[in-house]
Amino acid sequence: MRRRIQCVGEENWVDSRTIYIGHKEPPPGTEAFIQQRFPDNRIVSSKYTFWNFIPKNMFEQFRRVANFYFLIIFLVQLMIDTPTSPVTSGLPLFFVITVTAIKQGYEDWLRHKADNSVNQCPVHVVQHGKVVRKQSRKLRVGDVVFVKENETFPCDLILLSSSRDDGTCFVTTASLDGESSHKTYYAVQDTKAYNTERDVDSVHATIECEQPQPDLYKFVGRINVYMDNEPVARPLGSENLLLRGATLKNTEYIYAVAIYTGMETKMALNYQSKSQKRSAVEKSMNAYLVVYLCILISKAVINTALKYVWQADPNRDEPWYNDRTESERQRHILIRAFTDFLAFMVLFNYIIPVSMYVTVEMQKFLGSYFIMWDDEMFDDELGERAVVNTSDLNEELGQVEYVFTDKTGTLTENNMEFIECCVDGHVYVPQAICNGQVMPGAASMDMIDTSPGPEAREHEELFFRALCLCHTVQVKEEETVDGIKHGIHQGKSTSFYISSSPDEVALVEGMKRLGFTYLRHKDGQMEILNREDEVERFELLEVLTFDSVRRRMSVIVRASSGELYLFCKGADSSIFPRVVSGKVEQVRARVEHNAVEGLRTLCVAYRPLNSEQYEQVCHVLNAAKLALQDRDKRLAEAYDLIEKDLILLGATAVEDRLQEKAADTIESLHKAGMKVWVLTGDKMETAAATCYASKLFRRNTQILELTTKRTEEQSLHDVLFDLSRTVLRQHGGMTRDTFSGLSGDCTDYGLIIDGATLSAVMRPDQVDSNSGNYKEIFLEICRNCSAVLCCRMAPLQKAQIVKMIKASKEHPITLAIGDGANDVSMILEAHVGIGIMGKEGRQAVRNSDYAIPKFKHLKKMLLVHGHYYYIRISELVQYFFYKNVCFIFPQFLYQFFCGFSQQPLYDTAYLTLYNISFTSLPILLYSLMEQHINMDILKKDPSLYRDIAKNSLLRWPIFIYWTILGVYDAIVMFFGAYFLFDNTTFTSNGQMFGNWTFGTLVFTVLVFTVTFKLALDTHYWTWINHFVIWGSLVFFVVFSLLWGGIIWPFLNYQRMYYVFMQMLSSGPAWLSIILLITASLLPDVVKKVIWRTLWPTTTERIQNADKLYKGQLSEFTPLASLHAPPKASSHRRGSENQRNPQNPQRFESYNKKIMFTRWQRAPDYRTFTPLLRFADGSHHLKQGNAYSGAGPETSV
Repeated sequence: MRRRIQCVGEENWVDSRTIYIGHKEPPPGTEAFIQQRFPDNRIVSSKYTFWNFIPKNMFEQFRRVANFYFLIIFLVQLMIDTPTSPVTSGLPLFFVITVTAIKQGYEDWLRHKADNSVNQCPVHVVQHGKVVRKQSRKLRVGDVVFVKENETFPCDLILLSSSRDDGTCFVTTASLDGESSHKTYYAVQDTKAYNTERDVDSVHATIECEQPQPDLYKFVGRINVYMDNEPVARPLGSENLLLRGATLKNTEYIYAVAIYTGMETKMALNYQSKSQKRSAVEKSMNAYLVVYLCILISKAVINTALKYVWQADPNRDEPWYNDRTESERQRHILIRAFTDFLAFMVLFNYIIPVSMYVTVEMQKFLGSYFIMWDDEMFDDELGERAVVNTSDLNEELGQVEYVFTDKTGTLTENNMEFIECCVDGHVYVPQAICNGQVMPGAASMDMIDTSPGPEAREHEELFFRALCLCHTVQVKEEETVDGIKHGIHQGKSTSFYISSSPDEVALVEGMKRLGFTYLRHKDGQMEILNREDEVERFELLEVLTFDSVRRRMSVIVRASSGELYLFCKGADSSIFPRVVSGKVEQVRARVEHNAVEGLRTLCVAYRPLNSEQYEQVCHVLNAAKLALQDRDKRLAEAYDLIEKDLILLGATAVEDRLQEKAADTIESLHKAGMKVWVLTGDKMETAAATCYASKLFRRNTQILELTTKRTEEQSLHDVLFDLSRTVLRQHGGMTRDTFSGLSGDCTDYGLIIDGATLSAVMRPDQVDSNSGNYKEIFLEICRNCSAVLCCRMAPLQKAQIVKMIKASKEHPITLAIGDGANDVSMILEAHVGIGIMGKEGRQAVRNSDYAIPKFKHLKKMLLVHGHYYYIRISELVQYFFYKNVCFIFPQFLYQFFCGFSQQPLYDTAYLTLYNISFTSLPILLYSLMEQHINMDILKKDPSLYRDIAKNSLLRWPIFIYWTILGVYDAIVMFFGAYFLFDNTTFTSNGQMFGNWTFGTLVFTVLVFTVTFKLALDTHYWTWINHFVIWGSLVFFVVFSLLWGGIIWPFLNYQRMYYVFMQMLSSGPAWLSIILLITASLLPDVVKKVIWRTLWPTTTERIQNADKLYKGQLSEFTPLASLHAPPKASSHRRGSENQRNPQNPQRFESYNKKIMFTRWQRAPDYRTFTPLLRFADGSHHLKQGNAYSGAGPETSV
């Protein structure tokens, strides 16, 4: 039975499905009974099965360029006569593939295990009037399921009846969206009385609904209940749908029918994989790989050409001992040349480091645990740690240039506190109440009753009643919910309010302080305790639910006197246009005043209804609710018709406090050179107040507005050009990418834009002949602003902004951080997405790359962890390419001395184990442990983050330097060994050194050189570093002694027998090893010393100073003083700052002792030159002077 119905918000047609409850056929005379096939209730989150694991995993692994390249090399070695054994490239490739396959197989086995535990858990199903127990995976669409309190729903269900008389049940959806609040769901009216197995088994009904779709909050369907063979149709919406994974609370039991099972449940449809994000480092690695591939091909081409040039001389034909057959010699020259080219490719292929990919994978995977183990990022209140969902982006945390943050719940606590309400211009302020807890000193009632007359008094009480009735709050009588104690009356009662919205709870609690207490909702009646302690009852007739488009909600109630009222509350922008009377101007003034103070405001209005109007309302609503097509659209139209001609009562103000250390975090991000944008759905005034409180905007920031209000007065074109002229006049056409929060010689600009104007700017058809696209001008303005606030944003607009900045010509690295479902789109769009474990649910956390408990933890995550990860991985990548150049370039040079005969310089064992065993562990450990600067210093001086900005450690000049260094080391090793051998070719007993001894000598120098190079680059030494670095050298020596000291029976050659011992028995060999290692490392050491002395970076200055203070620098040094000496303009700016202390932050007193020193000349507290001189080795101290006041530029 399939119909074509259109779901709101979807352009394509979707099939409907018909479900027969209890698998009963409908009565004769109805439409034909066609049983549809639906999937069983098995959940599959695993990627592989036992049968497809090997082919599928191999296919995925060989899609990687490096793996595929090595596979080709391995196959070439098998097919043609090559100088090295296929084992040399086959074994590392096999190792890489096996390690990755084991890791992925283990992860998938864990998923299988989790799936099985879910699929095999028992569920209770009603069959033939009895409750039967079966496995969850055997559940089918149409089964009637029996669920008890605190059990989790096994699939998506439609509620038929519950243990409560009104047919409602309470549910928590914490596992779906993280909201621990209790939501109310409703049974179908005609089946809510059936609450025994026998009754439920007798239900005769069919359900028609849309095919499954992933939107958790949307469902359209209808149920046909057959009474005496006559169907009664009832609408079904999301309020009737119980989702898989949600938990039944406060309700003894329910009966419900399965409508979506297994992989068709809404929860399973939300598993969809996120698009793969790639870090900037990975892109650099791939670019370097291409360069090295070109080097490899050019080496092979040069050697092949030179071989044939060399063999052109008849006296230099290929030597007889190469064992070429006559047929091979007679082959066409092109075929021979191609075969030789491939042979050279195989010989030099180790220049491409296959093991680098495995080392990088392991470094990212193991490194991510440092974030999860960080105790400073543990939140005691939530009991949560930071979570890493994607370890592939660790180093990207050190490259962020733009931070896009949500406001509510991210910068603020989403912990609402009722501040005041305004009725007809009179303001009422109760004592502070926060989340059910009466604040200290608020024991007595505090009401301000300034009502001048009976009419105003009536309005005031109507306002309080409206707020007590217009909500979806529930009253919970027990003392604890999910182990958390709550209470309102200190010691008197343990009832408290729960709701899916913290705003609503704050408002109902505020009314309680003002004398109107909401008691309960029972049997369709809402009960209120008024100021005279009388219980008032109102019959709840309709709820017009809140949605983010309308931005308001309404209820229709009947008072005990029979009067009908529509009460409506919502955002000022959605209420004021619908108001026909009331003291609009006074209320509007108060709303604007509160918004500027940073409070969240709501307006309240009402409309009395007569019975004819109410019947008309019912008719319109029911017609919209029963629609299967365009139900949401028709309901919106119906609500629009009903919520009109309102009388304004007043407004409320609720405070959402700033999160702890939010301002400090934003200030640190600014100092680190990041641009911070706030993207919020809130109104402009509230958001702007939060931005000032969080130091996003400073008091001296000049605010530029690009809002609907301004574009109504001037055209968008004119406004954009005005703003553009303003910022560019100040900056002289230069962008502010180097913006510093401490700069004093140029004005700070802050831009405010709203959603409607942004849509106009982003519209692609807006092109002006003089200026090009509006988007470009807008971007230019944004680039010159230190902070941007976007208010009244839809979720999709947040993602559009992130996408626009990502696509701008600088291609900056972006980070988005938010805590709600409305932030998911921007979190997925940004290079790095961070979810906050807030009160708006866990959707943001589930879709993010990283999750943190609070906004303040972002500071350490970027400035410390991000900084370290980037430093470590950039060294790892450069070092891998360097050590492979050192390894293969001598092999290239050797060909000039062996007639280009493809003779290997090193033994097969050395070729195979160089990257796997001898040199891989030290760099892996370095990339996990290295801390080039103390962690405390990184936190206290955010500007150090700029030293690594814009992928500065993986730029081409640095890459070329490492490559040249590798080539130099290789030349020194090869020719050093060659010339030393030339004169001292005899051992003490007169034996001659052979080619394998020569190769082993070069290899020994090589292993020691690259390991010492890493040791010289290490700043942070622990016993593990010592053990691994020196241990790998010991392992190489021991392995060489064993490999050459025993005749191995499984080898068909014994060319290495006694070679290593013979080499070590020679005095000149020892001398040459020491000399060559020193000569290889010397230029790099000299270069570093000169550079550090003459042109030190800020990082190097701090390293020098930290050594001087034996690691205690962060305790008593003003870190700003260690920055590079300022230019002339900076000196002027500094003195201006001293004269004109615009920024109060710089003059805060600090608990830490701050030390300054006076030298020969007048003290310069900004540059702190003496410390640098001392660090540079100058010791002529004459006089010291401690200065205890905190001067300018000393904030740590």
